[in-house]
Amino acid sequence: MRYVLAILIWAIMQPGTVSAEGKTFHLSAAEELIATGFLKYLLPRFALKTGVKVSVVPFGEDADASLSTAAEGVTAFQHIDGRVYQIGISAGPSQDHADRFQKWLLSAIGQKTVVKFKVDAIAQYTAVEKVEVVEVEEIIEGDAVLGEEIALRRCGRCHVVGKKNKFGGIGSTPSFGAMKTLPRWRERFETFWTLNPHPSFTQIKDVTEPFDPARPPPIAPLELTLDDLDALMAFVLTIKKKDLGPALVQQ
Repeated sequence: MRYVLAILIWAIMQPGTVSAEGKTFHLSAAEELIATGFLKYLLPRFALKTGVKVSVVPFGEDADASLSTAAEGVTAFQHIDGRVYQIGISAGPSQDHADRFQKWLLSAIGQKTVVKFKVDAIAQYTAVEKVEVVEVEEIIEGDAVLGEEIALRRCGRCHVVGKKNKFGGIGSTPSFGAMKTLPRWRERFETFWTLNPHPSFTQIKDVTEPFDPARPPPIAPLELTLDDLDALMAFVLTIKKKDLGPALVQQ
């Protein structure tokens, strides 16, 4: 019995166990989707919503899913020059996660994410007409307690994030509670690193490009991982909207 228990403990401690690998799949993608930065923009947002990480390989290599104009599958989106991208799923042990990516990509959230991608301020893709848009469950698997610690340590220098730093932050920045009263507050929190002034001092591991040495961040950099973002979002979901009182009435 002790021998069996020891084997089980050893297996759990090893990196790359089934449980660790179960949250990822391989995506074979067209070179242009990789070169333009589109996948670096798209995939972290999918990972944030679902907890599933995606490993990208060049189109044509063995993978659980493929995304290209030459892929055999269903229509996913269209480039502004008319090229239509298809997504196909292959049978295998990670098929469920690949299926989940396809459903997310075709969901209202996924399609909105696609069309918001820009190069030099120009949108590159559009949702294809008559694409079947399906709803997909959003899962936040982050640790809210850890998220509060991260928020206080990293965001608290500018924002009031809760009662624990109610006298902190700076006057020109809204509190987390106040921001939850804004339209599309969830989207704002999930993509805050893309909204000014954050890009000038924020780095998300495996997502954002390194800072230009000629243009260093103006303040101490804010460095986070995708797991940190999950935790932050889990914490934000626990925050109540701030009561800002009745709306102003013009006389």
